[in-house]
Amino acid sequence: MNKYISLFVVILVTTITFAACQNTSGTKTGGGKVSAAEFKKLIEEDKNAQIVDVRTPEEFSEGHVKGAQNMNINSNAFEDGVKTLDKTKTVYVYCLSGGRSSSAASYLKEQGFKTVYEMPGMMKWRAEGFEVEAGAGAEKSADTGLTMEAFKKLVSDKEYVLVDYNAVWCKPCKQLAPIVEKISIDKADKLKLLKVDADENATLLQTMGIDAIPVLQLYHNGEKVWEHKGLIDEKTILAETKL
Repeated sequence: MNKYISLFVVILVTTITFAACQNTSGTKTGGGKVSAAEFKKLIEEDKNAQIVDVRTPEEFSEGHVKGAQNMNINSNAFEDGVKTLDKTKTVYVYCLSGGRSSSAASYLKEQGFKTVYEMPGMMKWRAEGFEVEAGAGAEKSADTGLTMEAFKKLVSDKEYVLVDYNAVWCKPCKQLAPIVEKISIDKADKLKLLKVDADENATLLQTMGIDAIPVLQLYHNGEKVWEHKGLIDEKTILAETKL
């Protein structure tokens, strides 16, 4: 009896060891969400990588992962673009901060693609300092957005400045917009609302270390005194900021 138990243990340990050796990168077999660093490692190792950038052509032209093809998920041509991909090969998909790429990955899975990896987005890619390739239209670069000097001047304009980092395609940003706008109206005597579009100010966000949206920051006399990432309600904002 002990002989059979010992044999079972040996087989079990061998199986676990073999499985671990097959996935040394720390990523999940069959795809899934991975970090920017893991995404970079995967596409470098995969000679047949199908890299898909699902942002707008304007965003794509301002900087994208080398070798990526642009398929705007909000375009009617997105589904036609997906049909050109090879279902037997791995797809690597990304957007700016993860929202659109998540929807794209779900769609790809529904269409029968077996292995789809999602990267959190170009914001995290840039934050890591990884190479960015510019395409046609690169003259409209992210550097045309707010400079750090201009930003500092704007957050010093009034006693309190509430900065809302957002994007037009970001659903949580749209949910947050009426909340911060109401606060800015109610507190207009001492507060100014500064809305910063992530697409138009990519360099500023990279400098600020912001790699996901929405993000709110409160400045008091030019100094940052509060920050929140993600959705938040009016009551909590007022309680935490003591506005």
